[in-house]
Amino acid sequence: MLLMGMMGSCGYVEMFSKQVVENDTTLIYVRTGQTYPEFMDSLGTTGLINPYANFRRAAKTYKLNESLKPGRYRLKTGMTAVDVVKHLRAGKREPVKFSFHYLRTTQNMAGKMASKLEADSAELVRLLNDESFTKEKLGLTPVLAPVIFIPNTYEIHWNTSAEEFCLRMKKEYDSFWTEERKAKAQKLGLSQAEVSILASLVQAEQSRVKDEWPIIAGLYLNRLKKGMLLQSDPTVIFAVGDFSIKRVLFRHLEIDSPYNTYKFPGLPPGPINMPEPGVIDAVLDAQKHNYIFMCAKADLSGRHSFAVTLAEHTRNANAYQQALNRAGIR
Repeated sequence: MLLMGMMGSCGYVEMFSKQVVENDTTLIYVRTGQTYPEFMDSLGTTGLINPYANFRRAAKTYKLNESLKPGRYRLKTGMTAVDVVKHLRAGKREPVKFSFHYLRTTQNMAGKMASKLEADSAELVRLLNDESFTKEKLGLTPVLAPVIFIPNTYEIHWNTSAEEFCLRMKKEYDSFWTEERKAKAQKLGLSQAEVSILASLVQAEQSRVKDEWPIIAGLYLNRLKKGMLLQSDPTVIFAVGDFSIKRVLFRHLEIDSPYNTYKFPGLPPGPINMPEPGVIDAVLDAQKHNYIFMCAKADLSGRHSFAVTLAEHTRNANAYQQALNRAGIR
């Protein structure tokens, strides 16, 4: 009996010391609320750990069921069954690199999040439209809540919930708004949210040529100071909800929406996209000039012609319209 016991122990040692992970790209996901049996059954069907029987035995021996934590785990080549169990027991989760740039709506953000995190995208949209949540947790109304999303690359745990995600983004937003930036916004007579709204217009007008950002920002500020309608085509497109529009027509300008800056004075009630940090800074450092008109250049280069007088702007606009006609853009 003693000999058999010794042989059994040796068998376990050999079983537990055998490599079960073949490459460094192996990822294991433990879902929130997933039971231990569900996790084990799911892992057994993936073929990621081989031989799986060794891992199952090690998991039972080292009582993985008592300390299995939700998350995303990366395994390394050469790991044994015991190594994997200890890795999971210790909760050594690998964060996800979450990046986003130029997203228009909270629905776009939810879709981006769903491809990277466990959180339910529908729950994110629901939270951002829940006035009690946005006011209590974010200090903003639902229409302003998108300003907390500052485009960048973040490291976030895969099992982050929708609420945790919002709170993390609010923390990043608060960090972005340094005392220096706050002072610049105050000097412009704008709140932080209004700066983001204005930046969203600037980015929508010019997403490629960065040196135009402070010029466009200065132009919009000039119009605001004069009490002029902003007449920003991207706000009309946002109001219509058809982002495939390449040419804003008179019928589009008739839409009755507070986002239609051809009809309603001042800034729209909320951002029309999630502006890049550089665009926000361009608003804060807006160029001082006398321009109050702008129009895309007739060479269709993506740059703009800026004007002080309506006569000059009319010439620029006519040239651009003719260029669109020649290009067959309707």
